[in-house]
Amino acid sequence: MAGIKSALLFVLQSIVVGLAAAFLVVLIRPDLLPVLGGGAGGAPASYADAVDLSAPAVANVYTKRLVEYASEADERPRFRVETGFGSAVVIDPQGFLVTNYHVVMDTAEIRVQLSDGRIAEPRVVGVDAETDLALLMVDLGTLPAVRLGSSGQLRIGDVVLAIGNPYGLTKSVTQGIVSATGRGMLNLTTFENFIQTDAAINAGNSGGALINVRGELVGINTAILEQDAGTEGIGFAIPVDLVRGVVAEIKQHGRVVRGWMGFIPDDMTPAERNALGIAGNVGILLDGIYSGSPAQASGLNCGDVIVSINDEPIFSQRQARLLVAGSNPGDQVDIKGWRDGGEFRTTIIAGERPEILPPRSC
Repeated sequence: MAGIKSALLFVLQSIVVGLAAAFLVVLIRPDLLPVLGGGAGGAPASYADAVDLSAPAVANVYTKRLVEYASEADERPRFRVETGFGSAVVIDPQGFLVTNYHVVMDTAEIRVQLSDGRIAEPRVVGVDAETDLALLMVDLGTLPAVRLGSSGQLRIGDVVLAIGNPYGLTKSVTQGIVSATGRGMLNLTTFENFIQTDAAINAGNSGGALINVRGELVGINTAILEQDAGTEGIGFAIPVDLVRGVVAEIKQHGRVVRGWMGFIPDDMTPAERNALGIAGNVGILLDGIYSGSPAQASGLNCGDVIVSINDEPIFSQRQARLLVAGSNPGDQVDIKGWRDGGEFRTTIIAGERPEILPPRSC
């Protein structure tokens, strides 16, 4: 018994001495305390390192547009100069920058200011209005380029940072999370696959960087949901995986070459599927066919239902549009559909999506 008491006394004395020592260390060197805010799995307490890695690649964009207006004192059209601002991201050290098409659309003058203060008038290499992207180039030697991440690996809840030039406040950074991925049906662009985030995106952020906590580019900030008294924290970015493809096409062709079949898809309700005798939740309704299109040549009609493209089940018009756009002109595309209560199959030879769509045949 005496031995046990001695052992317990020794342990208690050791604890007291250890606590006293720790107290003295904290009193003398408070900087040795663990940084507050670190989360499970080594989550950073600060995102300064991520910003340091990526912010040098984010540039400010300043534009001028000539806007026509009517003058009461003069019947002839008059013009005024409107200034605007946005952001761009250096994605290649050779001087290539990505921004939004709507930032540089119909501009009379574009100027880019890099993070080190240098200013240049960029050349517009090419634009893609259907994804709201534009590729610029400046001749200023080797530039600090952002590291490209993978938007396909983003998960809802991941922390992201938006870097840009909101309201002319250069090098502004806001923080939020990924609220959703694959957002469409927003009527912002033809091909929509947006990252939704609550990181603040304001006027001037357009074309700026959405980065992850490793400082990698995961999206190009593009738009916010139309504001009203009860709406906040809903912004959208174009995923970097889509940006990669558009940039590669513009570098190679000066434009984006997309497949085109010439049908207008529409989503279906469960009631519509049941009425047509279609099992499950597959199928899109053809709401229109363009005259002279590959779809018309293949025998597709308005009112047909497409249930698969190249054996991939089709659940939404957004999915169908992306699949069609991802094909190449000349590709043979197998279609399985539903018509008059029965299944049918046909093959479409994809064409190139025209800049101006022809009239509808139905």
